[in-house]
Amino acid sequence: MFRPCIDLHGGLVKQVVGSTLTGDVDDLETNFTSDHDAAWYASMFRDDELVGGHMIRLGPGNDAAASAALAAYPGGLQLGGGITPHDAPRWLDAGASHVIVTSWLFVDGSLDEDRLGAVARVVPHDRLVIDLSCRRVGDDYVVYVDRWQTPTDVTLSPRTFERLAASCSEFLVHAVDVEGRRSGVDLDLVDRLAEWSPIPVTYAGGANSIADLAEVSRRSAGSVHLTIGSALDIFGGDGVAYRDAVDFNRSWARSRGEDAH
Repeated sequence: MFRPCIDLHGGLVKQVVGSTLTGDVDDLETNFTSDHDAAWYASMFRDDELVGGHMIRLGPGNDAAASAALAAYPGGLQLGGGITPHDAPRWLDAGASHVIVTSWLFVDGSLDEDRLGAVARVVPHDRLVIDLSCRRVGDDYVVYVDRWQTPTDVTLSPRTFERLAASCSEFLVHAVDVEGRRSGVDLDLVDRLAEWSPIPVTYAGGANSIADLAEVSRRSAGSVHLTIGSALDIFGGDGVAYRDAVDFNRSWARSRGEDAH
């Protein structure tokens, strides 16, 4: 199933190459900067009844835009980017369906159980998403944090997913090596996500066609959702028409006797 996204950088909606998020604005590789604000996109996703989408704050200066988008589509978007236990309840109250927690869970490259517990105490299980974005290292996928620049000692495995699924209701996984490059989906990673995760996963990275959406949905039997970003026409791409992605969700749901949401 297609899941929408909004990436915010400097208060603007952008599509960037994730591996270039080093913190230096001059070095950031940007595929697209929109003339529309985040609330405009959120309203469109609301009108098309798309759920499960995520909005990521890439650095500072994005809170006003994020707040406006959540107000336009309350309960319809997950919010990530610098989330901590201190501010997570505020964003849930502001209209986020879920908060996405990433780098804050790690200290010196290791998952910190105390921090995981601190998040769990203030965010209900069914409103927490854990981001396990990763790079391929040999035959493993290693979780990277701090704008995908810092490796951790966590690799994706059945044990990793089983352990963390006790604390959240969904995982978000960006394939950092291909994210934003429109070079095709990492299907090996998709297969592992489908096999290993006991809860739903949203995969992001490299999608460039409706065929990608169909293949991810087919080979995961719907357990892995696909975010399409830079390839979408609403983000300046020419690989996927947004309307076709919306229609795919509806036809996929009908074929399985499910709600399109």
